[in-house]
Amino acid sequence: MRLRFNLVLGLLLAAIVIIAGVFAAWIAPYHPIIDADLMNSEMPPSWEHWMGTDGQGRDVFSRVLYGAQVSLTVGLVSQLINSCIGTALGVSAGYFGGWWDDLVNGLTNVMLAIPSLVFALAIMAVLGPGLPSLLIALGLTNWSWTCRIARSSTLSLKNQGFVQAAKVAGFGDGNIMRTQILPNIIGPVLVMATLGIGGAVLAEAALSFLGVGIRPPQPSWGNMLTDARELLRAAPWAAVFPGLAIFITVLGFNLLGDGMRDLLDPHMRTRRA
Repeated sequence: MRLRFNLVLGLLLAAIVIIAGVFAAWIAPYHPIIDADLMNSEMPPSWEHWMGTDGQGRDVFSRVLYGAQVSLTVGLVSQLINSCIGTALGVSAGYFGGWWDDLVNGLTNVMLAIPSLVFALAIMAVLGPGLPSLLIALGLTNWSWTCRIARSSTLSLKNQGFVQAAKVAGFGDGNIMRTQILPNIIGPVLVMATLGIGGAVLAEAALSFLGVGIRPPQPSWGNMLTDARELLRAAPWAAVFPGLAIFITVLGFNLLGDGMRDLLDPHMRTRRA
């Protein structure tokens, strides 16, 4: 029952965010940057402006919708980079062992010892603010757990009969890793990537809030919170709705990842039945 609830609710919340981001240009009643009206700044939510307006008279609802595009792009692309790096390193380390395994393990331990947000800040300081820099920074900082999961799964698989049969049949190491091991560990990797999307959204919001992420006037939930700091008393809706969007997105993808983990792991299904 819990498995079904987590999965369905996670899918529902994630679908809402995805639809909002993909169809923002058709759903948003105003342009998020151009349609600024200082005469109607800090207006409360109304039929004309469902989430009110910010300090520059821009429609908060439209900016939240367009901010979903940034968050989804950051979450999906950064997790794709993380998954590729972590899976490649983890599978190769578990399969070959020896000095390569020691090297990957040492690098993984170093990455886990460094706070990911601090590392991302250092990368952003070098590359400068902007979406491409943000994707690179977040894509290079959170692959360690995926690497560990891929390595441990590979260690449990490489001595299985089907892998040994592939070796006897003359398959090369690369072919075995690609066709025999990778398909059998893709489930845990997908779960980690799904759970990581929420973390990437939070990291983007934090970096943009600190002024090193997405540059204004391009809307992102992080820089919307930055702009709303001075309006918390006069126009609290300018901060509440971007914050609520972050909450819904992170909760949705976390529940989705949790439900996928239970669905793909028969032991977890039995335990929670």
